Amino acid sequence: MYQKKLGNTGLFVSELCLGTMTFGGGGGMWRQIGALDQAEAGRLVGRALDAGINFLDTADVYAEGLSEEITGQALRDLKVSRDSVVVATKGYGPMGSGANARGASRLHLIDACKASLKRLQLDHIDLYQVHGFDPATPIEETMRALDILVQHGHVRYVGVSNWAAWQIVKALGISERAGLARFETMQAYYSIAGRDLEREIVPMLRSENLGLLVWSPLAGGLLSGKYSGGTGEGRRASFDFPPVDRPRADSCIDAMRVVAEVRGVSVAQVALAWLLHRKAVTSVIVGAKRLDQLEDNIAATKLQLTAEELDRLDAVSALPAEYPGWMFERQNARAQQLAESGRPGAR
Repeated sequence: MYQKKLGNTGLFVSELCLGTMTFGGGGGMWRQIGALDQAEAGRLVGRALDAGINFLDTADVYAEGLSEEITGQALRDLKVSRDSVVVATKGYGPMGSGANARGASRLHLIDACKASLKRLQLDHIDLYQVHGFDPATPIEETMRALDILVQHGHVRYVGVSNWAAWQIVKALGISERAGLARFETMQAYYSIAGRDLEREIVPMLRSENLGLLVWSPLAGGLLSGKYSGGTGEGRRASFDFPPVDRPRADSCIDAMRVVAEVRGVSVAQVALAWLLHRKAVTSVIVGAKRLDQLEDNIAATKLQLTAEELDRLDAVSALPAEYPGWMFERQNARAQQLAESGRPGAR
């Protein structure tokens, strides 16, 4: 299991991260996603650690706090030394009925972080992430709240999830100007069938040296190949998320199935391996309801796709050209031609 630097820090995390959204159940959509009890979750955590995964990701809203409770208890039951595991969680979502029991305000984030620490039974959180964008709260207030959590020792590093590129860059500018802890990671949806973030977010992450943590790498199970023809069991059957361009996804699945059959692996392994080959990706978050699913995900780290296979998968999953991207491509192609010819050129 490869270990990668987390953003612009000296912290290293495994290339796979165990997501805990399937822990706890609760009501509504959380039960549809997963309802693993303490014993079942503990087995998954134990196997992940044995495989070299040192990175766990959860959130306060998962199963209305139950996921954090189960994750923390699993680490305690397994007697995991604190310095051998990197624990990430998130705050922002509604954790009560009041108007201030949600969002990215100083009031909510500080209270939410302390509540997460209690549920996780930890004295600090390694990576604390803002789970969404709050249009009601100035970005500077959010960044100052996160800095307070870092300065008080409750949090080691801070990250963000589901923000636009311009919002992240604005936050980074505020942090630099005010000398505040900056975002080190972006957690985002990314899959071979959902490459939208490559337009602006990926170039921004690489420019500003932020780590990319991928959620739903199998597009809610769709890219496992078990939903061909609109049929299948599991999360997608009852909770059709995230949104996916189905014709493009079907083409990706067909192409991955060819690779999987030749290599003797699952379609899901090919989908995960494709992500693990992307330079911008720091860690891919995998979730499971069963041990065999986790084993299949772990096996993807051993699958080295050839350049030919990657080219074929890239071609079938490519995003349609969009302005101003196609302008950049033309300019870059022209610059490359000039560089290779050794002649100066004009715009």
